[in-house]
Amino acid sequence: MNAEVAAPPLVQRLVDVHGACWIDQTNLQDFTQGDGARVLFFCGDPIRVAEGLDVAVVLPELRAALGQEFVIGAVRGSCEDDIARRFGVQRWPSLVFFRNGDYITTLAGMYDWNDYLERVQQALAMSPSRKPGIGIPVVTLGGGSHCH
Repeated sequence: MNAEVAAPPLVQRLVDVHGACWIDQTNLQDFTQGDGARVLFFCGDPIRVAEGLDVAVVLPELRAALGQEFVIGAVRGSCEDDIARRFGVQRWPSLVFFRNGDYITTLAGMYDWNDYLERVQQALAMSPSRKPGIGIPVVTLGGGSHCH
């Protein structure tokens, strides 16, 4: 039985002080389907990806600076890889944006302050889009039968 590994203190602070909620497989769907703007935060391993801790500190500051309310969900490290695959996340840290149950976009990496402000503001204003994933859309050309 795997015990939950303690979260890095700066990510725990995001939950304890800034009202983020822990996300795992048991509450992921409820979180992403919730009302309003929501952001899944994928920190990554802070030893390999130190920028994840930077994003944990900056994320509530971005929310405050933009004056836009969005709910933050911090993905637990024990299920980060599994949940990341569901949304096509391939780089850590990442922020995955949702609004009213719809996927919006993903921002990967850490940015300079002004760039981050602009990118998060743009993400919050975007229309819903197709969730990234594995597979190629199938398109049928012509109207005839394809049976052989």
